[in-house]
Amino acid sequence: MMRSLGIDSASAGDEALRRLYETAFPEGEQIPYEDLIHLLDVMDIDYRAYYDGEMLVGLTMVLRLPCYNWGWYFAVQEELRGKGYGQEILTSVLDQYRGRHPFVIDIESPQQPDAPNPEQRKRRHAFYLRNGLKDTGAHRTYNGITFTILSSSDEPFTQQDYEDIVTALRAAWEDMPGEQ
Repeated sequence: MMRSLGIDSASAGDEALRRLYETAFPEGEQIPYEDLIHLLDVMDIDYRAYYDGEMLVGLTMVLRLPCYNWGWYFAVQEELRGKGYGQEILTSVLDQYRGRHPFVIDIESPQQPDAPNPEQRKRRHAFYLRNGLKDTGAHRTYNGITFTILSSSDEPFTQQDYEDIVTALRAAWEDMPGEQ
């Protein structure tokens, strides 16, 4: 049976967690890991590691905001993908936030015509839809990558809602030591 473990800034230095984070996401979509650890102390981030026995399976980072729970990062070890772990983790996260503010996540858009990985994007989009999330129709392009926003809620999620989340992230980022 899989278990989850809350991660704080004191325990986030675990090398296996760092390696998963740094290999699961394209470099352009990552915040430097040391900065992310700092954000754990200044933002309401639920950082969790998921284990099957002693084996690290995946991680999630959910930023809890006044109106939304923003699924910031979600990763499963590459060699364990397609074995049901992702579905189990996502179900756990959605259950954890059910009845609270909507859970919202952005993913690389399957509609971006010049994407280098169109099949992977389509599979990922279908995975989230199969597991209960809904495509909001809101999009954002950042560094040449178009992101599609998915939500656990049937309520509308607007471009302005997304901008509000980005503004909250920017405010925290600008308050970080050494950032200007």
